[in-house]
Amino acid sequence: MSPTKAMNLRFPDPEQRAAIEAAARQEGVSLQEYILSAAYARATAVEERFLDAFHGSMARSGDAFTEEAGAANPGAEQRTAELEARRELEEQQKRGHAA
Repeated sequence: MSPTKAMNLRFPDPEQRAAIEAAARQEGVSLQEYILSAAYARATAVEERFLDAFHGSMARSGDAFTEEAGAANPGAEQRTAELEARRELEEQQKRGHAA
């Protein structure tokens, strides 16, 4: 097994490196661990935002399907009105043939 290698951390801005090193010391962790933890936290936050948006999208889709189901399953009043209209149409057709 090969020995583990340390991360090669290069910072073009020495002030940025100093600030990150100070933050790592304050947290009581190594510079590498601090950077990896920050990267993990950021990735997790992105994932959470994505999942929140996905769940919102699912809820909107569910609402749309519920509305469509209502249109496919008419209420009692609508069914009664449709049956009445059908009876009237059939009566008119019968009268038209009789004339």
